[in-house]
This record gives sequence, C-alpha cells and structure tokens, in this order.
Amino acid sequence: MHEPDQHVSPIKNWKQLVVVVVLAFVVPIAVIIMLSQYITGSPKVAVESENAVLNRIRPVGEVQLVAASAPRGQLTGEQVYGQVCKTCHEGGLAGAPKFGDKAAWGKVIAQGLAPTVDHAVKGIRAMPPKGGNPDLDGIEVERAVVFMANKAGANWKEPPPPAAAKGADRTGEEVVKVACARCHETGQGGAPKIGDRAAWTPRVAKGLATVTQAALKGHGGMPARAGMADLSDVEVKRAIEYMFNSGVGKAEAPSAAAAPAAAPAVAAAAPAGGKPDGKKVYDTACMACHATGAAGAPKFGDKAAWAPRLKTGADALYASALKGKGAMPPKGGNAALPEADVKAAVDYMAAAAK
Repeated sequence: MHEPDQHVSPIKNWKQLVVVVVLAFVVPIAVIIMLSQYITGSPKVAVESENAVLNRIRPVGEVQLVAASAPRGQLTGEQVYGQVCKTCHEGGLAGAPKFGDKAAWGKVIAQGLAPTVDHAVKGIRAMPPKGGNPDLDGIEVERAVVFMANKAGANWKEPPPPAAAKGADRTGEEVVKVACARCHETGQGGAPKIGDRAAWTPRVAKGLATVTQAALKGHGGMPARAGMADLSDVEVKRAIEYMFNSGVGKAEAPSAAAAPAAAPAVAAAAPAGGKPDGKKVYDTACMACHATGAAGAPKFGDKAAWAPRLKTGADALYASALKGKGAMPPKGGNAALPEADVKAAVDYMAAAAK
C-alpha cells in the first residue's frame, strides 16, 4: 500500500503561490508601519510641555543674581564676590580675570583702583554694571574689587563701612576720609592731592559749583559720588570745599539739618568796624588763582600785570570781579559773597599793585 508523502507542499497551484508571496511582503510592512505610528504618536512626546522643553535644553551653568543677605551697603568684599562675582571670576568666564590669577589681574591692577571700580560699577565688555546686581551699593562693589585684586597681589585699601561715619550728615573731612582720601591723598588716577595748591588751582578757577557737579556725576577715573551712592549732595559739596580750602582755610557747607543762614561756600567775615576785610576775602576766595597767576589771573603785587587793568578804573574792575571775566567765574566762584566783599578784595589787590 502506498503511503502519502509527508513533504508535499501546501501550495497546489500558481494562485496560491501568488497569495503567499504577496503576504510575505505586505504583512511585515504593515507591522512596521503600525509600530512606527504607535511610537511617533505617543502622547508623552507629542504633548511635551513648554517647561519640559526648556528643562531639556537648559545650559549646564547659569548666572544667578543673589539678593543681598546683609543690610544695604554692609556686605563685605568677600560676600559680594561669593554672591555676584564668583560665577565668572572663579572660572574666568567671558574673559573675566580668574580669581587669584596674578598674570590675569596684573593689567587690571596696573590701571589703578579708581578706574577699576568705575568699570565694575558701570560695567565693561561682557560684565554688566555692578556684576548684574543693581541693588549693590558702590562701596560694596569697591570692596569686592579690592578683595579680588588683593588676592592677586595688589595692596589696595578697602573703604571703611558707612556706619563708621555719622549717617547722612557727615562733615567734609569725614567724607574725604571715607570716600576721597584713597585717591586724593596719593594722587592716584590723576586726582589732585589734598593740599597741593598747584594741582587744585585750575579746579578752583572753574568754581566750586562746577567741580561739585563733576564729583556728583563722576568724571575721568572717578565714579559718581566717589563710588558711595549713599553720599548726599551736601556731603559731596562739603568734601569738595574741604579739599578746595586745604592749605587755605577751612570752610564747609552748612549742616543739612541747620537753617540756611550761613553761606555754603567761603565767605569773608566783616571786622568790628563793619567794613569788609579785603585781605581776608582775597585769602579765602581769590588767592588760589591770583597768588600763582593761574588761568591768566594777574598775580598779586605784579605791577606790570595789573597796570592795564588799573587804567580801566575801579568800576570796571568791580564789574569784572562781580560778573566774571575770562576763566574767572562771577565772584571768584563763590556766588554767596556779598558785593561789598568782592569790591573790598578788588581794592586790596589793586592797592598792592600800585
């Protein structure tokens, strides 16, 4: 008896062959398409939130502006460095001189304290003003600059805390000690040294008001209000007056709390007889220019220089002194001087040149 062949193909004709071939291609392709649609159509990917996207593309490092943890104006240089400056200066990011790197800080230190503080307060290149923290006081920024510079080999003096002075009613001498002395005692950055008559003469010629405005706004390498934002206008004015009068005589603006009775600048006291003392007015208001001949002023006692002026007559000399002439401001830069005092000073100088 013949046994059936167990290996006979299930495909009996060509039609069945065509169906098998088609299914062999179509089924895998269909499975692949369904899988891809399932994966790409996943709700977790399609509905990805904005926060998720931001978190996914967030950079490794970021700058954080930390709020001051101490009363305004009281942060130390090290604290300001740790809160604001460390982000860039620790690693030398964006060209910032690396903390403790003497080579990198060498050029910065060479330019001096005042310009460096000015750059830190106003911002320079990639560094924003005050390192990106506008709440910092100028004095806090300066402390941070001194802290970093000294760690790289500088020997800069850190400004004392404002608490050492008497609030917002400090004398000119006190303001000079806490804000101005670091530059004006040494002449750093071109600052006129305290007591240096030759250096102060051209400034005095411009007048107190002009120099005070420059100090309030900042100029050259000096930041506004010498880097101390808490200084009042009257305190800055007192400091200028104190330095103006260094070596000439002390006179300061009245106290902010006092009644406006006294003149804010140098004024001559009348002697017992009631007539203004021309010599005293000269010593306190005119001497800075007329003793040296600064800005074309005729030198005291120089008959040749005074001769053509004396020929114009006393009234013409009075008018020039009261209204100003050439580089000389009205009343020698002291608008508070009484007219009689100005005339007395003119008479004193004219008499010495006859």
